[in-house]
Formats: sequence, structure tokens, C-alpha cells
Amino acid sequence: MKVSNTTTDLLTQADKYKRKGDFQAAIDTLHKLIMHEPHCSEAYEELGDNYLSIRQMEKAEKALLQALLINPQSANAHYLVGFVYSLGQKWFKSVDHLCLADGIKPNHPEILRCLGWALYNQARKNQGLAILERSQTLSPNDQNILCDLGVCYMNNTEFDKAETTFKKVIELNPNSEQANECFKFLEMLKKCQLA
Repeated sequence: MKVSNTTTDLLTQADKYKRKGDFQAAIDTLHKLIMHEPHCSEAYEELGDNYLSIRQMEKAEKALLQALLINPQSANAHYLVGFVYSLGQKWFKSVDHLCLADGIKPNHPEILRCLGWALYNQARKNQGLAILERSQTLSPNDQNILCDLGVCYMNNTEFDKAETTFKKVIELNPNSEQANECFKFLEMLKKCQLA
């Protein structure tokens, strides 16, 4: 599908709003675009992503499923839908969409991170950990990957691996609230285990 100048301009404008954190302005711009170009899957993907940013999950899901109706081969739309389902702890649906995203765009660290997390939480712990570790190999300093991996290690009582992982995040970003909180929780767990 050829993208018109108006479509490109509106997508660019919406992206600028999103980068500034003005999600409502981005959403309004994308609605204008959809009125002009109702079959633009990128507009629905961006709309879903903006709704996700303001935690309006039902609207995000609806927009992203519309994007997939238009373009079933969109790795980004499958990833975002999988992420929405993961946030809602709908692990089976999440894994389905993330597997499709991985099939379309293999070895993407963020897709693998979400897929590993969803599989781990779907009680496929070994497979989830293996995929998270592969994601970390592809993007060794990604703090989100490292934190997810550390939490999984901690849940598996692999405390040494968890400690090393959280320390790496804190080394990369001493102000990481997530890593610092997880590290404190890990220390508490280790003390309880010794008691």
C-alpha cells in the first residue's frame, strides 16, 4: 500500500507528540489520520501503543487487533498485543502473539524478552528462562531484560545469578528503582533462607 504525504505527515506528527509524552495529542492526531486513511495499519499500531502508554488496555487491544485485521503479518502489532495480554496476565494469548511476532521478526531482543517472561509465567519456566537468556545475549545491557531475568532467577531461588544480574543493572543505572527494590528483596529472601 502506497503511503500518501498526508499519512506520512500525520504519522510523523503523532510520533513527535508521543516522544514528548503528549499521548492525548498523539491519539487525536492518529484519529484524524484514521478518518483520512481507514486502512492504515501503522496508524492503528501507533494508536494502540499510545493507549498502552496511558494504560488504557481495552482501547489499546482494540486498536492493535484492528491493525492485525489490516496487516496480519505485522510483527510490531503482534508484539504489542502480546505485551497487552502479558500485562493482563493472559499468558496463553500473550505467548501466541509473541510467538507470531518472533516468527515474523526473529531474534528481536524486546520480542524475546516479552516472550520469555510470558512463557515463564505460563509455567514453562525452563523455556522462558532460556529465551530470556537469549534475549540478554542479543542485548547484554538492556535493563528491562536484565531485571526480568533477575526476577526469574530469584523466583527459582538461583540467588547468586539473581544478585549478579541485579548488580549489573545497578552498575549500568544506579538510580534504577526496579533493580534496587529487587536487590533489597533478594537480600531479604537470602536472610530468611539462612534463618
